[in-house]
Amino acid sequence: MANTFYRKTLANVGIIANTVGSYTVGGGITSVVLGLSVANTSGSTVYASAFVANGSSLTYLVKSAPISAGGTLVIIGGDQKVVLQTNDNVKVVSDTVNSLDCVMSIMEIS
Repeated sequence: MANTFYRKTLANVGIIANTVGSYTVGGGITSVVLGLSVANTSGSTVYASAFVANGSSLTYLVKSAPISAGGTLVIIGGDQKVVLQTNDNVKVVSDTVNSLDCVMSIMEIS
């Protein structure tokens, strides 16, 4: 089994949920999310949500968490990891247009 590391980014997240780095787990691959940080790039507090999506199935990692102006929320990191399986992806959304930047670190096992 080979392990491959990736960094996926997504800038200017707003009120429509977007997949971080357009990354969706392919067939025959398991991915481990090692880190997911969301930074508030706006001048006021915003509320962010992140979830694992697989088709129409959504499971929240965090829902409507406040992030102060210029602050960062570490959703996944440290001792916490999240396993993604085929067709899973991570999506992030804000209550404010163009207010978040995201960085996600992944290890793919194939």
